[in-house]
Amino acid sequence: MKKRAVQPLLLPAHPPGRFPDPNDYDAEGLVAVGGDLEPERLLLAYRSGIFPWYGEDTVPLWWSPDPRALLAPERLHVSRSLQKTIRRGGFALTWNRCFEHVMGECGRGREQGTWILPEMLAAYVRLHELGHAHSLEVWQGERLVGGVYGVQVGGLFAAESMFHRATDMSKVALVALVRSLFAAGIELLDVQFVTDHLATLGAFAIPRREYCRRAAVAAARAVDLTAVATTLAAANAG
Repeated sequence: MKKRAVQPLLLPAHPPGRFPDPNDYDAEGLVAVGGDLEPERLLLAYRSGIFPWYGEDTVPLWWSPDPRALLAPERLHVSRSLQKTIRRGGFALTWNRCFEHVMGECGRGREQGTWILPEMLAAYVRLHELGHAHSLEVWQGERLVGGVYGVQVGGLFAAESMFHRATDMSKVALVALVRSLFAAGIELLDVQFVTDHLATLGAFAIPRREYCRRAAVAAARAVDLTAVATTLAAANAG
């Protein structure tokens, strides 16, 4: 049965208030408009299964599409060619070395424009400074050639975007992210949509209702990601 149309909630500028239940909305998943990008609101959104995504000259738009996409270690697919790239090495992995740089690169040079607007960049850098947003970087010498960033709420990690400046380096970043995050105790790795790129790595979709249930459980866990840097350093040495 097709879900009836429900108007997105108009959020106040402050305080954060609440987000509506995403499961009351259609598959496109626009659940709220307005508000701000303050840390408290952003963390509440991710905990609720919602993320901001909008372009220039609009107010913040808050989404929870159905279905949602995940990556998990047991379903991670590393092709033979990617395995060879990883074994060959010639790159180094770091954690939280240059979050703002990674996020900036993720928004650069996109033909259809970017949602990583100046206010979005500032908001997520603030989350990073507070310990809630993280980046994984791939280097060839002193050159940043790939990376991914996302938001952590307890045992939930929402990967927001990735980039590469050398062949396969965004895939290298995602493989390292999956392996290191789950080793550190992350229970749910959200990638929003199953794109062609993510499908090659084994991304899969689950119903939004299941996602929201699992996100709430994972977000309530206490997970410390400080050990990820050590895991990546060991991977570099290996």
